[in-house]
Amino acid sequence: MLDAVVVGAGPNGLTAAVELARRGFSVAVFEARDTVGGGSRTEELTLPGFRHDPCAAAHPLGVNSPAFRAMPLERYGLEWLHAELPMAHPFPDGSAAVLARSVAETAASFGPRDAGAYRRLVAPFLSKWDTLAHDFMSLPLTALPRDPVTLARFGLAGLPPSTWLMRRFRDERARALFAGLVAHVIAPLEGVATGAVGLVFALAAHARGWPVARGGSQSIADALTAYLEDLGGAVHTDYEVKRLDDLPPARAYVFDTSPAALARIAGFGRHYEGYRYGAGVFKIDYALDGPVPWTAEEARVAGTVQVGASRAEIGAALRAASREGRAPDAPFLITVQPSVVDPSRAPEGKQVFWAYGHVPNGWTGDLTDAIERQLERFAPGFRDRVLARATAGPPLLAARNANYVGGDIACGAASGLQLMLRPKLSLSPYGTPHPAVFLCSSATPPGPGVHGMSGHNAAKAVWRRLRES
Repeated sequence: MLDAVVVGAGPNGLTAAVELARRGFSVAVFEARDTVGGGSRTEELTLPGFRHDPCAAAHPLGVNSPAFRAMPLERYGLEWLHAELPMAHPFPDGSAAVLARSVAETAASFGPRDAGAYRRLVAPFLSKWDTLAHDFMSLPLTALPRDPVTLARFGLAGLPPSTWLMRRFRDERARALFAGLVAHVIAPLEGVATGAVGLVFALAAHARGWPVARGGSQSIADALTAYLEDLGGAVHTDYEVKRLDDLPPARAYVFDTSPAALARIAGFGRHYEGYRYGAGVFKIDYALDGPVPWTAEEARVAGTVQVGASRAEIGAALRAASREGRAPDAPFLITVQPSVVDPSRAPEGKQVFWAYGHVPNGWTGDLTDAIERQLERFAPGFRDRVLARATAGPPLLAARNANYVGGDIACGAASGLQLMLRPKLSLSPYGTPHPAVFLCSSATPPGPGVHGMSGHNAAKAVWRRLRES
């Protein structure tokens, strides 16, 4: 009998398996797809030699993850590559605000009226970032935070809606960039704790950047897998689990799946019926005949580029997809250009590029034209650089990764109280109705992102159970 079986070889499932194996428990992972990775994969989606990331591409939370930083993943091939700028936010007039490693450079890009306000916003937290990140990404746990004063101060700034926090800024440049940061969790700007979302992404950039993984996001999952196997764990791919009886006997079962899938497999009936899934995304992977012709110079050297003309435009796009049930006319885009720092991703002189906009959950339309019209506003001539494109709306995203229910890449709406209390209101969010079954996906705290912390936190609950039994 194994000590633990993990279902799903995404970053959280692999992290949970590693944490258990490091403590001497026998572990096996079962993955339905033919490769490990979940939201951290790399594939040739367009043309031979162009290696794309079907989901996550830039990793501000990965490089800052307390779980990943405690593992020797660099020994197993993981290398973070940093662009000259972590992120740029261009405007239609050809200028741009930036999120730089330097707070001063970032503040200066907002203009004199908001530079001081930004410095005052981030200064109390940046020097204590590692402790704050650990406390923020480990909650909710029964253990006391390491720095409760800083965490409480962060809560005062971040728990209100981001629209309140943005009142600190007087001009559009800072407001638009910050609105774009909040939009990474596909939540309306007016939601509770959305200010904290923007702050976390900004602080992560200042602390360690927004890198890509050399060779693609698959290298994160591959490094976790290699480390797990060195620790004695086993990984089985092409193994779809439809019920618990499909798995070998174990003392604990850990699921890196959606709550809906867990309920179906484990026979929990309607236990997670109240769990909400959020807006989906429409994603395009491009093979380009050269770099994106951004008008703003800053965008040409940034790893990530946010595309939204104003806070109002970004907010309207989020409301359309999340609340109004329609695709936005001017979608807010998150784009990543790995080839800026990793020439191995495409043939010489060519580039890979990644963009997505938000759409209603389960939407079956085609957002390609709207996305490319938006790109042409900020990078005239973009379409002329396109050699090939691979489009994926909500149905295809859900077919590729069962955790993306209706195209929701956050594995559950990251809005309202569900941003913090997922998947249910509970002191033990990783536990389930069965004492030997646990949930470790991004449907549990701290939520979406390639950081492994949901798996890390769930593993703590599992090994406490194993020690007691």
